[in-house]
Amino acid sequence: MSVKDEAGAPVEHYVNPEPFDPARAETLTAEQEAYYQASQWKIMWWKFRRHKVAVWSGVILMLFYLCVPFAELIAPYTANERSNDHLYAPPQQVRLFHEGSFVGPFVYGMTSSIDLETVKWVFEEDRTDVQPLRFFCKGPDYRFWGLVEGSFHLVCPAKGGTLFLLGTDRLGRDVFSGLVYGARLSLTVGLIGVTISIVLGLFFGGLAGFFGGVIDSLIQRLIEILRSLPELPLWMALSAALPVTWSPVWIYLGITVILGLLDWPGLARAVRSKLLALREEEYAKAATLMGARPSRVIRKHLLPGFTSHIIASATLSIPAMILGETALSYLNLGLRRPAVSWGVLLNEAQDISVVVVYPWLMAPVIPIIIVVLAFNFLGDGLRDAADPYK
Repeated sequence: MSVKDEAGAPVEHYVNPEPFDPARAETLTAEQEAYYQASQWKIMWWKFRRHKVAVWSGVILMLFYLCVPFAELIAPYTANERSNDHLYAPPQQVRLFHEGSFVGPFVYGMTSSIDLETVKWVFEEDRTDVQPLRFFCKGPDYRFWGLVEGSFHLVCPAKGGTLFLLGTDRLGRDVFSGLVYGARLSLTVGLIGVTISIVLGLFFGGLAGFFGGVIDSLIQRLIEILRSLPELPLWMALSAALPVTWSPVWIYLGITVILGLLDWPGLARAVRSKLLALREEEYAKAATLMGARPSRVIRKHLLPGFTSHIIASATLSIPAMILGETALSYLNLGLRRPAVSWGVLLNEAQDISVVVVYPWLMAPVIPIIIVVLAFNFLGDGLRDAADPYK
């Protein structure tokens, strides 16, 4: 069949005599080939890298979580070490130059006196006392993770000097060292608690969404009962019920379990609603007709369909649990000394008059705000990266 123009004259056109090859119909670049052959996790990583705020939030969280295993090495003092000569000492500023000459990182020593009018210690910098910092040094002895004796620190005060980067509290304990040690409990309580919450949420939500009927009704009534209870008073009641004779480790585990047990209903309801829709999909019905057990259908075919929601729920639940532990410890219903967490440190700042005079006691608020915001931004990035429609 020939092609003609409006005047009826034949139109010249090229016809490739080679047989049609569908594999050569479209030439792909190396980048396109890599994309089409990439795994799901690699595609998620590429999409996550484009979310710059989430990437930097992840870096910040990694730095915070480095304090968890290496708290003894990072902190210049132990968590409960006291300096009776430096009660409510202000933060010492790290400097590099002394009288125009480069000295390296150092702090000035402090002289103390008592103000008889206000009846409090008054500290002043002694510009004649230059105390160079020591790095990779031997400092106060500790037991690494309570198991191995050690004395190695990344940074130490000068021999006979002090290094209070964030000041001290009413007993002369270093606030910065307390923050480093407190990260171990405050940051891990969210990870352990959210693990318990996710396991329970996926289990009960999966049962309710896949089977429906009476099982769904029973689980929904249980969820409604738990969600109708006021959260903070329930936390307080259950935490107060923990025996006072328990060690700090058992108190920590008890609070972690409480936070995990009370956080799963929201995730379970979201899992249920998603499974009710996904179980009607053709691939789910095909797996059931081929003889797959319900547990395999849920685990292999349905749960991957809303991975993004699970990731978002987990990253939002972790800061909520951190705030929960902080609130309980702040109210003297959670961890107590000698255990150290950010909430325990904030317990020192309950008196507003003390905060006005010694504002550095509010220092634990700063890492709490940073960690909570970082988790929220990280959750947004992970959710968008795992969403197949974005």
